[in-house]
Amino acid sequence: MTARQDPHPEILRIFGIKSARFVAETGLAKIWKVYREGGEPAALKIYHGSDMRNEAAGFDLLHAWNGRGAARLYGRTANAAVLEWLDGEALGDLTRSGRDDEANARLVDVANTLHAVTIPAPATLPRLTDWFAGLFDLRVANTCPAEACAAIAAAQRFARDLLATEHDIVPLHGDLHHDNIRLGERGYCAFDAKGVLGERTYELANAFRNPKGAEDLVRDNKRIAAIADLWSERFNVDRQRLLAWAAAKCALSIAWRSDGALEQDQEFDLLAALIAAADAHRIF
Repeated sequence: MTARQDPHPEILRIFGIKSARFVAETGLAKIWKVYREGGEPAALKIYHGSDMRNEAAGFDLLHAWNGRGAARLYGRTANAAVLEWLDGEALGDLTRSGRDDEANARLVDVANTLHAVTIPAPATLPRLTDWFAGLFDLRVANTCPAEACAAIAAAQRFARDLLATEHDIVPLHGDLHHDNIRLGERGYCAFDAKGVLGERTYELANAFRNPKGAEDLVRDNKRIAAIADLWSERFNVDRQRLLAWAAAKCALSIAWRSDGALEQDQEFDLLAALIAAADAHRIF
């Protein structure tokens, strides 16, 4: 299937949708804007393979949230889904246009909406301990800079300490960041959930690394401190644990990208900044 090819008519029939217009392609899937029987726009996401890979659990979580702070899930098959169409700006757009303070405030508002109601954890959700095996198993090449090796080792210690003292364990979006929250008719909603079970504090960890296109800002120590203050207060979590989870998640992303043996990575400097912030008066 080429990027511009229309979805198979059988997919449209299964979901009761029509008028597919290609929108985007990711590493995992292609996305079309479609219309439901009543004329309501929706997003059709078709995965490249026969299943949804590591995003399947996220759809189980979207179903459980039922539109509370997240895009509504209208239907799914083994490798496709139809979701609420979110036609407005992403929070990443706000940051990239100079409105980072507003974006960060709206992000924690969405996180609070997602967690305002206790939901049963879908049985398909992996645990954070499963995810972090990728960091603990990371092999560092001899050519990896010494400072980066030390930062990875520190992040591994953070992760072990955090996982050993996990508490307030709940279903998590797992990939909540500025470009996975977009404005729709019902306000800002999260989408593209990964779905994981773990400490509630982790929900905001990945957002410290975002949004893309604002790399200098993301690495600014004052910004790291400011959002740690804001999010820990508004999300009611411990500030130092939040920063430590952020550093651990940054290292985990580096591990996932390492392709077997870590040599270089574009986020070594960000990891160092997050570790420095987390290490200040660490209490866990």
